[in-house]
Amino acid sequence: MVFAAAIAVTASVYAIVTKMVEYPSSLVIGTLIVAATASNRAMLNVRIGSNRYGQSWTEIVTLVGLAVVPPPWVVVSTAVGILIGRILNRLSPMKVAFGAAKDTLSAAAGAAVVYASGAAFTGTYPQFHLGAMVLAFVAVTVLDELLVHPVVALATRTPLSQQFRRYLDIRIWLALARLLVTVFIVWLLSVNRDAQVLLVAPLLILTLHLWYSSRIRKRDERTSWQRLASSAEALNDVDLRRVMEVAVEWSPDLFSADGAEVEVFHPPTRVRGTGGKIDPAGDGEWPSDAYVITTVLEDRINKNAIGELRLRFSGPVQLNEMEIYKLRTFASALNTAIHNASAYAELERIAIVHAHDAAHDALTGLANRRQLLDQGQRLIAEGHSDGVIALLLLDLNHFKEVNDTLGHAAGDDVLKQVADRLKAAAHGGDLVSRLGGDEFAVLLTGLPAPAIAAYRADRLIAALREPIEVEGMRISIEASGGIAAVPSSGGIAELLRRADVAMYQAKRSGQRIATYSHARDTADIGRFAIAGGMSSAVADGTLTVDFQPIVDLASGEVLTAEALARWHHPDHGTVDPLRFLETVERNGLLPAFAEAVLDQALLACVSWREAGFDLPVAVNVAPRSLLDPRFPGSVMTRLRTHDLPPDRLILELTETLTISQLEVVDQVLGRLRDEGVRLALDDFGTGYSSLSVLSRIPVHELKIDSQFVTSMETSPEAGAVIRSTVDLGRSLDLAVVAEGVDSEPQRRALWELGVTAGQGQLFARPMTAARLLASLHRGSGGRPGTLAPALHDEGAVIRLSPHRRPVPRQRGERLPHLGG
Repeated sequence: MVFAAAIAVTASVYAIVTKMVEYPSSLVIGTLIVAATASNRAMLNVRIGSNRYGQSWTEIVTLVGLAVVPPPWVVVSTAVGILIGRILNRLSPMKVAFGAAKDTLSAAAGAAVVYASGAAFTGTYPQFHLGAMVLAFVAVTVLDELLVHPVVALATRTPLSQQFRRYLDIRIWLALARLLVTVFIVWLLSVNRDAQVLLVAPLLILTLHLWYSSRIRKRDERTSWQRLASSAEALNDVDLRRVMEVAVEWSPDLFSADGAEVEVFHPPTRVRGTGGKIDPAGDGEWPSDAYVITTVLEDRINKNAIGELRLRFSGPVQLNEMEIYKLRTFASALNTAIHNASAYAELERIAIVHAHDAAHDALTGLANRRQLLDQGQRLIAEGHSDGVIALLLLDLNHFKEVNDTLGHAAGDDVLKQVADRLKAAAHGGDLVSRLGGDEFAVLLTGLPAPAIAAYRADRLIAALREPIEVEGMRISIEASGGIAAVPSSGGIAELLRRADVAMYQAKRSGQRIATYSHARDTADIGRFAIAGGMSSAVADGTLTVDFQPIVDLASGEVLTAEALARWHHPDHGTVDPLRFLETVERNGLLPAFAEAVLDQALLACVSWREAGFDLPVAVNVAPRSLLDPRFPGSVMTRLRTHDLPPDRLILELTETLTISQLEVVDQVLGRLRDEGVRLALDDFGTGYSSLSVLSRIPVHELKIDSQFVTSMETSPEAGAVIRSTVDLGRSLDLAVVAEGVDSEPQRRALWELGVTAGQGQLFARPMTAARLLASLHRGSGGRPGTLAPALHDEGAVIRLSPHRRPVPRQRGERLPHLGG
């Protein structure tokens, strides 16, 4: 097209020079029109959206025409040529009209300058007027700039100043080059009237066109890659929606699109941008005739589609190879950003869930102990200028009966309903928490006075009075509560301890609520000193073990001995076992304590055996020991260390403990029995599910609680319990031992009821292993190994050892009477 324009100009000049026409002929006019058309068709196209804009070479045709044709003909020829060129470019009518008007006005401006300078063509030969040509070129160029840039800025929604500065340096150099080419052509035409010299014009125009095209493309590519790199950096965000919004903001400018849309499938999210405006919801609709280029975003690992990037154009667009490569690069960066943002969102969600779970009870959704301690400590540290802070500790009475009778699922349902009622009854600033099991706590805040805590606590407990319906049954729930105000020292830990003391005071006194009183805190005087002393006692072995013998009721022979831990504190004297056992469990000393007691018990057993008294030793098992799967291994290791057979050890279990349905308890007890260790069920009859325990726990011996022995003389029910326990033991091949035998009438009555062994002060108080061995040597009435005279002559009694399996009966065979 450039060659055509140059040839047309050369032909028209040659015709004018050779024919010397005074007025332009139709050939000259046609040549100008063809040159103007060709220059417009030869524009360098630049796509903006679905439209193309560029730089034509009409100015050269116009200025050369003014040198060889009267200005009016130049204006008319330019208008016709531009109109034809625009139509041939298949532009819209609006763009055709704009292009023709713009170039016509530019030609008219050049003609006006030529007229004003007095250099208008009127003769036969071309006239060279340098000043007039420069002024005309400036007028044409300035007018073209003023008309083009506002329109392009409006179409691309670019600030006018930014649009004007675009390629300004290249445009300035191009304008100077055009001026030089135009001046050179007209000068050759006026000086050397040989038209053949003008054949160099197409080469000059072609060179200028190639230079301009190369500079523009290089500049566009460099700018485009810079924007692509900036967009990839802008996409580096941890918020998924922000990543999508950045993609929608950047992609139209990167790919000269009219709008963009990003959609993510999981979670379903869509962001759309049109006309430079972001539609975060993506609810708007694009025109039905919009041309859309869609790029699928894929998961790099599974190759599954995770979303789509869509570019909208107002008309059909064909991307070149470089644009396709840039689109793929941008999509890859967007894909990575979406993946990273989604991963971060998932990590944040998991962190929130974990933080919630770490501070809340899984069953009820209430705050847990950790949150109570943290929030309570923070409130205490901040002070309580808005009121007094107090703690209410609640424990459900007889809740174990619900679990044992209806099952743990029903018990969980009760706990959830209790939690809901406490939350509903609490004030807005109170913190309701579940500490574990059936124990709840309410941190009361903003109290006008400490006395108001009791009123608030009463309202909370009153919320539990209405029966709870579980599995079609209405269950009445009662609770005991302890209240304590924030102490002057000790923080939340001391507050919790005081509330715990008050709660147990309420339980012991049968009250619903008790308020902490320092005067009644006798159970915890010197608690910290005791805890420290117990730690050293376990470590250095100063903890002692006494033994209370278990005796055959008929013969007075010692059958076994129960180990009882004892501790004499240097400052507090002899400490109640219940008190220091609680300290042992609270301070994590249980494993070391259990090992120390077991070692001393087994050492005593070895000493008795070596002295000729092969007595088993019974050792109480703490509840938490049965929750440790390593406990059976520790027991067997110590038996092997002391070279004792497993049946020389009897482990006594409390019934309230063994009722637990925890699988680990069953596994621990089953392994111990399989190894040969004997098991005894202590305090039998005081629990709520004795028979269900015996169906699960592989015990060898039942120990009747001392309260039945004490009451059997005055209570027929106690005697009935003892008699039924004896019958049960015979049926299940279990030995039966009575605790608390303190008098001879009790011994005889138990014997008559069928009990064969007893333990109590009638025979001996707890004593050291050495004293027990001395008592065994001394015996009763000169009979070693006995601690009481026999009830009957040796030949009048059929002896049945509680640790020996009886001979199985045949059907219909009656047992011999074991009475006197």
